[in-house]
Amino acid sequence: MVNASLPIFDGHNDTLLRLEMAAREGSPLSFMEGDERLHIDFPKAQEGGFAGGLFAMFVPPLQEIGSKPDFQSMVKPIEQPYAFDLTDAMMARAMLLARESGDRIRICLSSRDIRKAMEDNALAIMLHIEGAEAIDADFNALSILHEAGLRSIGPVWSRSNIFGHGVPFDFPGSPDSGPGLTDLGKELVKRCNALNILVDLSHLNEKGFWDVHAVSDKPLLATHSNVHALCKSRRNLTDKQLAAIAESKGLVGLNYSIGFLRSDGDKSQLDMDLDIMVDHLAYLVEKLGEEGVGLGSDFDGTTVPRRIGSAAGNPALIERMQARGFGDALIAKIAYKNWLSMLERSGL
Repeated sequence: MVNASLPIFDGHNDTLLRLEMAAREGSPLSFMEGDERLHIDFPKAQEGGFAGGLFAMFVPPLQEIGSKPDFQSMVKPIEQPYAFDLTDAMMARAMLLARESGDRIRICLSSRDIRKAMEDNALAIMLHIEGAEAIDADFNALSILHEAGLRSIGPVWSRSNIFGHGVPFDFPGSPDSGPGLTDLGKELVKRCNALNILVDLSHLNEKGFWDVHAVSDKPLLATHSNVHALCKSRRNLTDKQLAAIAESKGLVGLNYSIGFLRSDGDKSQLDMDLDIMVDHLAYLVEKLGEEGVGLGSDFDGTTVPRRIGSAAGNPALIERMQARGFGDALIAKIAYKNWLSMLERSGL
């Protein structure tokens, strides 16, 4: 059971992909018993107060078992049938975890489901797609996946697809890179709005961001992004983008990735001071208000500071916020309350 005093609801992780790929490679990971290779597993969640989050389903390129794709292969287009099959497998893996957990894990379809899971000390999983390659041009897969429990979509990862164009990872740089959403991408946003599926801005370039802003009637959401003024990664958000998110009563989840936090973009600095994370949080609070900031760790999908290390280490960030003068009420908002309120404002 999740038994830490302050629960954490996290906007992004890649744990389902890690579990699925490890199983396919013949070296399965144990989520319930714990595994040192995972940032998030059930024992670490218990230890660190990780109460739940948006669990991403990201589709890497088709590869030989045991091989590691390089970056150039990662940004190549992905075929829809392959993407749908792998997304289906990750969704099934989440369902299997919930079914075999003895009600210690629940697939949640709404903010009400999440609140009930937290009250019952069950781990809350809300399903998210990172890069919409699994969705076909006729949107049949969108209906199927929504019915199966999908509640959040990032139209692109940092590669192009039929819906739009992702922002590159190179550093330093501007998020203003290339064209934005396609006509299909704009239609995807409209259909997600109609179904109350969240639309995640975190991997969109700036033109895509403004396309969503123009089309969507929901709060703007970036599940795992940081501040461009503090770290010039293309993945981070400019002040103008933050102003638009604030105006929409949206939310930004702090990404724990070292390369998106440090001013020099050096992702190798594992001993990074956690005050850098709090600098980003303080800036986001200034620009978005106390209700517009959450956490979006990117656990199991990136390199995080050694002082945190995994979901078990979240209390270290909470302690650093306290040391910097963040009050208990604000910390609780950032830890979980703002996510739940934003989901409610979005129709979930």
